[in-house]
Amino acid sequence: MEYRRLGTSGLKVSSLCLGAMTFGQADEKSFMHNASADEATSFAIMDRARELGINFIDTAAVYGQDGLSERVTGRWLKERHARNDVIVATKMRFRMWDGPNGAGSSRYRILRCVEDSLRRMQTDRIELLQLHMQDIEVEEEETMRALDDVVRQGKVLYLGCSNYTAYRLTESLFVSKAQHLERFVALQAQYSLVVRDLEREHQPLCERHGVGILPWSPLAGGLLSGKY
Repeated sequence: MEYRRLGTSGLKVSSLCLGAMTFGQADEKSFMHNASADEATSFAIMDRARELGINFIDTAAVYGQDGLSERVTGRWLKERHARNDVIVATKMRFRMWDGPNGAGSSRYRILRCVEDSLRRMQTDRIELLQLHMQDIEVEEEETMRALDDVVRQGKVLYLGCSNYTAYRLTESLFVSKAQHLERFVALQAQYSLVVRDLEREHQPLCERHGVGILPWSPLAGGLLSGKY
């Protein structure tokens, strides 16, 4: 297994990241709509990944009902005594509870969601916290200052974003630099031989500012796997 630095950070992760989106038996009302692997199968997948040298697992609060994927991942980390061997990435932004503050990336939500994810995964830290998507209703300075706080508290080690537009990522990097705040070290975005929009603006932006790129759906939802 190859290991690479995440952007210009000092964090080294395996070149393959294990996506935990389907871990746990999701119900029909959840974000996953019944697409899932039971806990035993999820454990077997993580066991095999660990055997092959994968040290990087990506999950999200919204995967499955009530943070199901995070809870399954956390139980595996505890039962396998693997917490210090694995770089855990999770994401927040989408709706997790009812009410006007149940979604988004305000300071209120960031602080609460970090605590919720730590509790679900039974851990004291998140190596990489990513915003699942930009929030156009919240100023980037509020978001980045709240993220800076959870890093300074030691609850989060590195910051990333997912599905950000190039203009918003540029604004975020500028705010972080101007205000001396922690910045995004990675961008998770859709990228494959079928979906190549990333090459137009995001790739040169990330190269210029030292932001690592984590492609999601590299097989284009299975289209490039040959199964269709």
